[in-house]
Amino acid sequence: MKIVGVTSCIAGLAHTPMAAKALEKAGAKLGYDVKIEQQGALGKVNEITPLEASEADFVIIAADKAIEDMERFEGKRIVRVKIGQAVSKAELVLQKAVEAVQKANA
Repeated sequence: MKIVGVTSCIAGLAHTPMAAKALEKAGAKLGYDVKIEQQGALGKVNEITPLEASEADFVIIAADKAIEDMERFEGKRIVRVKIGQAVSKAELVLQKAVEAVQKANA
């Protein structure tokens, strides 16, 4: 399963990269191809390309604020979670998201 996503917290300093790393690490452990873009104080880090967005099975948004450039995910299933959930329970977040997407596609 190929997953792309964006993390963004209010300050954009700590939780944004923590959530991104947690989701990518959990994805690797679970056998998913996961790329997470960070939108924070440093701007966009690890930016998702239009091609990566189009190839993804779904998009995960772990944010406590609006993210930029949502139009690149148009037509994709989007799963939204609070950024704190992605930081502390990344594996569970991904497992539940994958299950929800699989059920919706069945």
